Amino acid sequence: MTGRVAVFSTGSWGTAFAMILADAGREVSLWGRRSELVDAINSTGTNPHYFPGVELPPGIKATTDAAEALRGAEFMVLATPSQALRANLGAWAPLIDPGTVLVSLMKGVELGTAKLMSQVIAEVTGAGPERIAVVSGPNLAPEIVRRQPAASVVACKEESVARSLQDACRTPYFRPYTSGDVIGCELGGAVKNVIGLAVGIADGMGLGDNTKASLITRGLAETTRLGSAMGADPLTFAGLAGMGDLFATGSSPLSRTYRFGSSLGRGLSLQAAVAAAQQTTEGVTSCQSVLDLARRHSVDMPITETVVEIVHRGKAPHEAVKELMSRSAKSERP
Repeated sequence: MTGRVAVFSTGSWGTAFAMILADAGREVSLWGRRSELVDAINSTGTNPHYFPGVELPPGIKATTDAAEALRGAEFMVLATPSQALRANLGAWAPLIDPGTVLVSLMKGVELGTAKLMSQVIAEVTGAGPERIAVVSGPNLAPEIVRRQPAASVVACKEESVARSLQDACRTPYFRPYTSGDVIGCELGGAVKNVIGLAVGIADGMGLGDNTKASLITRGLAETTRLGSAMGADPLTFAGLAGMGDLFATGSSPLSRTYRFGSSLGRGLSLQAAVAAAQQTTEGVTSCQSVLDLARRHSVDMPITETVVEIVHRGKAPHEAVKELMSRSAKSERP
């Protein structure tokens, strides 16, 4: 093992995870496409776009050269927007060493194919499941860079790889747990962005905690139904990659997903909310692909359908909520 890790993204979560890795003693090469930001990171020791004033560990060096970033890397950590993964990874794939483990921090489902990010990675690179891992959990980047205590899940089909990644990102403030349930961990992260939008919309409408708690709980039920249909362990959704991540995303003003939903709930148009966000909000794009995935598996996901109606079909939030509440009565556990 070289101890080197390549992190592909100078965005908020990529930068925060690079900090974790460096604090854990790893040499980190942080790839970014914007030369001015890469230069600023190297010259000031900070990421002035996402975390101005936050000093990064000296073990992080930024570069725009993908080959340089990947040279000798034990892990390649991918934190790009999920819808850009296939194109980006296609360009990087020839540079990846056959022994490098590919780690996804992304929380989305690909439009059109309805594939999870691990499936896109496998398809583009030809890597087997023993070389593909995911990290998921309640990890709000602004708290991570302040080194506030947090936990997460690192999942891989190969237990030894999961343990190795766990060791690579374990610090006094970041506690990773291992799992073999890659699908469950990925799905929890992807669907929580959709449910987080729903909770934000409810908050923007001025609805109360009963409403938000109901959306979180029933949203978790939707996630578990879909996960079970796809072969995931239902218990995964009761843990950090499920309930933990959903709670953080659906209740914190630090969550861009929550803030975006709140903007829609207050009556902003989709275009105005996108302009106000100034960052990628995965759930906005992925809600349609999550719904497509549910339909392929014949799973009923009414909250997800409601979010799609509001975000992509222009339905007024109060009308969408009225329709959601008027659905036929049923048992909580059908």
